[in-house]
Amino acid sequence: MSLLSALTTGTAGLQANSTELSVIGDNIANANTIGFKAGRAAFQDQLLQEIIGSPGGGQMGLGSRLQAIQRLVTQGSIMETGLATDLALDGSGYFVVRGAQAGVQGQFYTRAGQFRVDESDYLSTLDGLRVQGYPNTGTGQARGNIGDLKVGSATAVAVPTGNITIRANLDSNAPIPTAAFDPLDPSATASFATTTTIYDTLGNAHTVDVYWQHTAPGTWEFHAVTDGANVTGGTAGQGSEIATGTLDFDTAGALVSSTQSSNFLPTGATQPQALTFNLGTPIPTGTGLDGVTQFAGAGTTTFVSQDGSSYGELASIQINTRGEVIGAFTNGATRILGQVAVADFEAPDRLQRMGGNMLQETVDSGQPTIGDPGAGGRGVIKSGALEQSNVDLANEFVRMIAAQRGFQANSKTITTADQLLQELMQIKR
Repeated sequence: MSLLSALTTGTAGLQANSTELSVIGDNIANANTIGFKAGRAAFQDQLLQEIIGSPGGGQMGLGSRLQAIQRLVTQGSIMETGLATDLALDGSGYFVVRGAQAGVQGQFYTRAGQFRVDESDYLSTLDGLRVQGYPNTGTGQARGNIGDLKVGSATAVAVPTGNITIRANLDSNAPIPTAAFDPLDPSATASFATTTTIYDTLGNAHTVDVYWQHTAPGTWEFHAVTDGANVTGGTAGQGSEIATGTLDFDTAGALVSSTQSSNFLPTGATQPQALTFNLGTPIPTGTGLDGVTQFAGAGTTTFVSQDGSSYGELASIQINTRGEVIGAFTNGATRILGQVAVADFEAPDRLQRMGGNMLQETVDSGQPTIGDPGAGGRGVIKSGALEQSNVDLANEFVRMIAAQRGFQANSKTITTADQLLQELMQIKR
């Protein structure tokens, strides 16, 4: 009887609009959930029967039913937070994490990049699931098999100084001392001095003064001197020469040749530590003007650097757009500690929600392709930022009104059919 089918049709409409309201309510509740993707209920009609025998024929429906709840995987807005371990994905893809979620142990995926360094020094979610990536191989490049990222306990080993680079100008009019250079009285036998700090194999810092002595027109000597307490056999408080050399300049002030030697044996060391002074490229190999020059004017040093460093502890971390976790150490060194991995799917809207901002792979989503951020169609990482929910509250309120009206209208179908059935029951009286 069509009146009974009208009751069923109205009930189906009530269920459909109730489901719509549930989806809308879930979206609104998660409007401020980091990385949340809004859902949308999709419905389809139900066919009851073909009408046969009537002049026009036709079909009779039985209302609607839920086809799917579709996840809208559009990009959410990105909000700056300033916290280095907060990560946002700009583009497609998901962060990969491992751990236990909803009683399930395994690998999960998320857009919520609220990460921290946990008590075991691993990069992890606020719930303790560990972020997956490529640990540092020790060569400065983050490669290897994907795994937990341990970034909080790194240290920087001491690096002994091997090269010292100096750019300076020596005064061509400087007087020529009559006495040879004396490391015990360098100021009286040198024209100019440059100071730098070098490091031994244990990371001990040693102050070195490089004295420049004008020995003849266009000819200079340099003498590197440190306190005697820094070298084997030296006397504390007295200068000890650890390197020496000569420089020759042409009449245009350019370096044409140089020689050098070193004898640095730090206190406690068993082997000398070789030191190379990079003072410029002489003519004709180079211009002779890229290091130490000789022009009229006061002696001055424009650049000094060396390649050694002391032992250092991790001071801070930064994460770049490629997901590389870069550690900055107390000795001034920086190093890549690892790289955050990003996974992408053929059908990301078919991933299964597990709660806690976590998603799980399904047969319909396809298998993940995991790799570097910004490669293979995967989005780039923005550090110090979080992706906001993509819920549009204005749109949700409009949908809510439509669902409410639909529910009310379907309830009228049921009450009207009920009234007609009551009239039918009255026929017998």
